[in-house]
Amino acid sequence: MTRKQKRMLIRILVAGALMAALHFVPAEGVLRFLLYLIPYGIIGYDILQKAFRGICRGQVFDENFLMAVATLGALALGLLKTGDYVEAVAVMLFYQIGELFQSYAVGKSRRNISQLMDIRPDYANVERDGELEKVDPDEVAVGTVITVLPGEKVPIDGTVVEGQSTLNTSALTGESVPRDAEPGDEVASGCVNLSSVLKIRTTREFGDSTASRVLELVENATSLKSRSENFISRFARVYTPAVVAGAVALAVLPPLFRMLALGLAPEWTDWLYRALTFLVISCPCAVVISIPLSFFAGIGGASEAGVLIKGSNYLEALSGTDVVVFDKTGTLTEGVFEVTAVHPREMSADRLLETAALVECVSPHPIAASIRRAAKGKLDQSRVTDVEELSGHGVRARVDGHEVLAGNQRLMESHGITAHPCHHAGTIVHLAVDGRYEGHIVISDRVKPESSEAIAALRQAGVRRTVMLTGDSQAVADRVSKELGLDEAVGGLLPGDKVARVEQLLAEKPDRAKLVFVGDGINDAPVLARADIGIAMGALGSDAAIEAADVVLMDDNPLKIAKAIRISRRCMRIVYENIIFALGVKGICLVLGAMGVANMWLAIFADVGVMILAVLNAVRALFVRRA
Repeated sequence: MTRKQKRMLIRILVAGALMAALHFVPAEGVLRFLLYLIPYGIIGYDILQKAFRGICRGQVFDENFLMAVATLGALALGLLKTGDYVEAVAVMLFYQIGELFQSYAVGKSRRNISQLMDIRPDYANVERDGELEKVDPDEVAVGTVITVLPGEKVPIDGTVVEGQSTLNTSALTGESVPRDAEPGDEVASGCVNLSSVLKIRTTREFGDSTASRVLELVENATSLKSRSENFISRFARVYTPAVVAGAVALAVLPPLFRMLALGLAPEWTDWLYRALTFLVISCPCAVVISIPLSFFAGIGGASEAGVLIKGSNYLEALSGTDVVVFDKTGTLTEGVFEVTAVHPREMSADRLLETAALVECVSPHPIAASIRRAAKGKLDQSRVTDVEELSGHGVRARVDGHEVLAGNQRLMESHGITAHPCHHAGTIVHLAVDGRYEGHIVISDRVKPESSEAIAALRQAGVRRTVMLTGDSQAVADRVSKELGLDEAVGGLLPGDKVARVEQLLAEKPDRAKLVFVGDGINDAPVLARADIGIAMGALGSDAAIEAADVVLMDDNPLKIAKAIRISRRCMRIVYENIIFALGVKGICLVLGAMGVANMWLAIFADVGVMILAVLNAVRALFVRRA
C-alpha cells in the first residue's frame, strides 16, 4: 500500500468507528447533527474540496459534485426532518472504500507492469586499468566492450566478443526457456546473464537499446485512447448534467404537480430525498473507472506475454481481425538462408560463387550473407569497385574491371539478358558478367517450426483469410503457402507492390473488419503503416518496422499473433460486460429511486458496489497466460 492509501484506510476506520459509536450516544437535535459532522468531515473533506475546486474551474458535473450534493442534502434532510444522519455518512464512507479499492487495483496493475518491464539496468561494467568500474549506461559509447557478470542484466544491445553463457529473455519475450549466447551472437538489453561472464561490444547507445525502446512503448501505450474510452469520455460529459437536471426535475416537478393540479400536499421533503437518492445512484464512476482500467490491464497482461501493444485503440482494433497478411522472410520463415544449389553456365561453380560473393561483399541482406558463407576462401574486397544497390532487383558492381550483375530475373530482363529458368524451389540469384549470362545460385529459407501451428491458431481464433506477400518467386511463395496451409500467396513483389496488394485487400474486406499485416524488414515499414494494424517482429525485426508497427512481438514467434487477438477479444469482452452491467444496474436503480422504492442504501450499492464489481472484473484482463 502507498502512503496515501494507508492514510485513506485510517480515515475509513476512524470514521466507521465514530459512526458506530454515535449509534449509542443519546444525543438529539443540533447536537446529534454536529456529532455526525465529525465522521462525515473526516471521511468526506477531500470530496468536498474537489467538488468546490471543480465548481471554481467551471468543471461542475463530476462524481465529486454528485457525492457532495447528495450527502450534504441527506444531512440537511436529517437536520430538518428525520434526525437520521447515518445514511449521509455511510454513503460517503462506502464511496471512499470503493475509491480505495479502485486505487489499490490500479496500483497493483501498474506495479505488475513495472515489475514485468523492470528490464533496464542502472549501470554497465566497463574495464578500466584492469578493474571493472560501474558507469551510467548513458555514458557508454557505441563500440565499447562491456562486461556482464552472472546474475546481471545486459545493459545495452551488443555482440558477444568473449565468453559463453545462457540468457534469460523472459522479460522481453515472455518465454521461460533460456537462450545460449556465444561469440558472434547478438544480445538484447534487458536479458539476464545466468551462468558465465560475457564480454559484449555495444552496437547501440543506451537510449536506443531494446530495453529502453520496450519501456517507451509500454509507457506511451495508454496515451492512445480506444473508441470505447472516447465513448466513455463523451458519455460522461452528457450523462452527468442530464442526471443532475433529472434530479432537479424530480425534486421540483412532482410536488408542484401535486400542489397545483391535484390540490394535495406537495411533500417536498419526500421528493427531495428521492432526488438525492437519484443523484447518488447516477454517479458514473463504475463505467468511467473500469473501462480505462480494463485496457490498461489488457496492455499490461499482453506485455507479460511478450506482446507490446502501443495503445488501447490498437488493442480494440485487434479484436476485429478478419484478414492477416504476412511477409515471408523472417516472419513465417527463419530468415536463415543457405545456398542449396549452384548452376553455372560455363565458369566453374566455385568461381560463380566467388564472383557473386564479391559483388555482395558489402550488402547486409541475409541472402548476400549466405552467398558469402558458401564461397570458399577469403574474399579480397579490393577487387570490387562501383558497388550499387538496385532496390528490389539486386546489385551491380565491377569485379576485376568487369561489370557484374547479381540479382533476380527482373534485373536480367532490365538489362536485356536472358536468364535460364530454374526448377528448384528457393530464391534464385542470377549472375551476368559484361552482359553475358553466367548462371544462377539457389538459396532456400527454412520455415519456422511454429508457423504451421500459428496459421491453424489464427483459424481457430476466427480469422477468415490468411495471405502471404513476398519478394521471392511465385514458386517459392507457392511452396511455403502449401506447406503452411495459407489461403493465398503472391510472390515477386516489390515494396510498392506489397502496398498496392494490401490496398486491394483493404477494399475487399467487410467495412468493420480489420486487416493485420505482419512483417519484420525495412521494406515492410510502408505496409505496416498502411494496414489497419501492423505487427512487427521485435527480436530480429528492423528499427523501421518496429517504429511503423502498432504491435511488436518480442520473440518473433508467429504463434503470438493469435494470442494477441485472443487477448484483445477477452479485454473487449470485459469492457462490454462492465458497460452493460454498470449501466443496467444503474438504470434499474434510477427507476426505483424515482419511484421512491430505492433508499440511500440501495444507492450505495448502485454506486460503490457496482464500481467494486466492475473494477474486479476489469483486473481480470491483466491475467492472460491462458488467453
